[in-house]
Amino acid sequence: MTLKKPEMVLIDVDGTLVDSVPDLAYCVDEMMKQLDMPVHGADKVREWVGNGVERLARRALIGQLDGEPDDELFEKGYPIFLELYSDNTCKRSHLYAGVKEGLEYLKAAGYRLGSVTNKAACFTEPLLQQLGIYDEFEIVISGDTLEKKKPDPMPLLHAAKFFGVAPQNALMLGDSVSDVKAARAAGFQIICMSYGYNHGMDIRESSPDAVIDSMAELPLLLN
Repeated sequence: MTLKKPEMVLIDVDGTLVDSVPDLAYCVDEMMKQLDMPVHGADKVREWVGNGVERLARRALIGQLDGEPDDELFEKGYPIFLELYSDNTCKRSHLYAGVKEGLEYLKAAGYRLGSVTNKAACFTEPLLQQLGIYDEFEIVISGDTLEKKKPDPMPLLHAAKFFGVAPQNALMLGDSVSDVKAARAAGFQIICMSYGYNHGMDIRESSPDAVIDSMAELPLLLN
């Protein structure tokens, strides 16, 4: 399958560019230990990632995807998590295989690149910088850059306006139902990675335009 050639490509961070679960799981479990509560482990945390660190902390405190912790428990636990994550943003995280090759291809082919994530800028920017890919992007839109974040289309439309590109000529690269919903609402094409974080669900069920196993496969879709 070949997609319509876009003028710009907007790429998600966690679960698309970066496997950040090792750091996030460490911080979750250290928070739980400090609260004298059972730890969860990386596999469980992997199912909870994708809606920002506050949502992740709330899920960890109740041990499930949906629901809310007691206010008092959250007010005690969340600052612990934030302090841990500020010190452990990129000690265990790494780029997925194929990311560097994919970015090199996109740059060489002349695509204008941006990044969009629901992670707060104070975590996003150091993470991308430490992994050596921050400068690949002309714009980085974090979860607190605008009033709304994915699955709202606002971040995607903001990027399209920044690049002066019509949404129908833009492509989103992500890994979750949140990315698919945002892309559909914004009028972007959407390619999803098979390996990312989608709350344990197969991303194919969300019907993106294409699903690939590695960003190194992008030339097959965009040539």
